[in-house]
Amino acid sequence: MALPPSRMGSGAARILTGLLEARTGQVLSEGRAWRMETALKPVLRDHGLQDIDELAGKLLRSRNPRLDEDVVNALLNNESSFFRDLQIFDLIHRQILPRIQEARGDRVLRIWSAGCSTGQEAYSLAIRFCNEAARWAGWRIEILATDISSAAIDQARSGIFSQMDVQRGLPIGDLIKWFEPAGDDWRANPELRRMIDFRQDNLFAARVPTGAYDLLLCRNVLLYFSPERRQSVFDLLARHSHDRSVLLLGAGETVIGQSEEFVPHPEFRGSYARRTQPADAGSSARRAG
Repeated sequence: MALPPSRMGSGAARILTGLLEARTGQVLSEGRAWRMETALKPVLRDHGLQDIDELAGKLLRSRNPRLDEDVVNALLNNESSFFRDLQIFDLIHRQILPRIQEARGDRVLRIWSAGCSTGQEAYSLAIRFCNEAARWAGWRIEILATDISSAAIDQARSGIFSQMDVQRGLPIGDLIKWFEPAGDDWRANPELRRMIDFRQDNLFAARVPTGAYDLLLCRNVLLYFSPERRQSVFDLLARHSHDRSVLLLGAGETVIGQSEEFVPHPEFRGSYARRTQPADAGSSARRAG
């Protein structure tokens, strides 16, 4: 991995990247490492530190949970946008959800957005449901959205987005209909916010997910993990899915060669399904042996 600019010592870089990996499982990519100093400037200012080397030294010498959390929050990639990869949302609402709707006799729909960042993915789902309220009348729709970053979850829960945020993918009609001015920013209205349960959680020590979900989204999250960590996440997703669940990953992510729990979905291109029971039994036997 290439190191950040030369004024950051390699020892400091190792300490910071080691903290990120230990807390989140993420391996800092070369591109993100080069932006490390810029990302950490607010942390240096808030904690009265002169440079990255002083920050690394303080992390080693003292036990300061707030400093650790601030560093991790700063280094996490919270890149997100409304209706990111629009074709995915079209697939969800035109094909996947109608099929789930046919199969769920109890009229309960459960969705998990894992690694939700600042919440745009979950809000995009909620907007589509609100725009199709008649179709979902009488249904209980549960949207769980989790992320390891406390800062990201705090923003997502507040529902406040900057002008730049709402200009990235949010149709103007939906902005006017479902958001309210909040100074120079915009805030999702109460109806949208009530639809989503935002929780801080760690995919490697998950506490929040309960039961099985019909639709699981874990997009642009696995890119930052080692193969072993990816397998761990797939095992978690499998534990919270059922035979008809649909899993969606990011454009550069796949289960092929990385998980025995999921296979390409036979009906919805670009999505994944749980393996059939005979294959599960075989893989379990192989693991047991």
